[in-house]
Amino acid sequence: MRRLSIVIPVRNDAAALGRTLDHLARLPGVAHAETIVAAAGDVVSTTAAVGGRARLLWPGGSTRAQLMNAGAAAAGGDVLLFLHADSFPPCDALALIARALDDPGAVGGAFEHRFAEPVWSLRAITAINRVRYRLTRNYYGDQGIFVRADVFRAMGGYRDLALMEDLDFAQRLKRRGRSVLLRAPLVTSGRRFLARGPWRTFFLIVWLLARWTLRLDTERYAERWRGPDSRPPGSAWPEHNGAGNLLRQATHALSRVRATRYK
Repeated sequence: MRRLSIVIPVRNDAAALGRTLDHLARLPGVAHAETIVAAAGDVVSTTAAVGGRARLLWPGGSTRAQLMNAGAAAAGGDVLLFLHADSFPPCDALALIARALDDPGAVGGAFEHRFAEPVWSLRAITAINRVRYRLTRNYYGDQGIFVRADVFRAMGGYRDLALMEDLDFAQRLKRRGRSVLLRAPLVTSGRRFLARGPWRTFFLIVWLLARWTLRLDTERYAERWRGPDSRPPGSAWPEHNGAGNLLRQATHALSRVRATRYK
């Protein structure tokens, strides 16, 4: 029987982490899984939130890629599930992952995505995003990416990127074998979108995705997306950061993508 290791990267997000660990404790079969929290930032609050319910690591990095790689290096499971600190897997998540990997050609995959908040703009963004990843099998981290541990290590783990590490990993994973989309939704917080404006945030993602597709630099925008290391994830943008120009930048980038594709 395959053993699952759940790796949760967290940075200054103790309250969300506590709720996620509460949710995980109720999942059938989780007693046979291993949970690892790879943390940065607030030591006191994060330690209290974990409360002995997971193995807590302080690896020294602060990006998701660094934290997830550190958690995976310490994991003893045959399968790795990377879970954001504000995301709730479906109640049968562990059984669904095990069933998907009964296919020897399957190397990993992810869940459907759904925001927790019943806000119309978030529902629209979910629907748009769903079309994208169903067509491409390019998953984001808030879908709960899972992978066979030996495949993960053969791939070299997550590349040391401050941004787009999840998309890069999903694209490389497809080259290793079948990448499975589990149709049960993983529910994640839309707080980043609500705090920063749903459509402004969405068009920043579109713009970053366009830059990634064109192989242009995205790393220099990592702090704008993540926020400063000293603040909780998803904090509102300061007014001076130029977020009001994102729609124009995204439109321009998409035009370049179309022009490149149809040359």
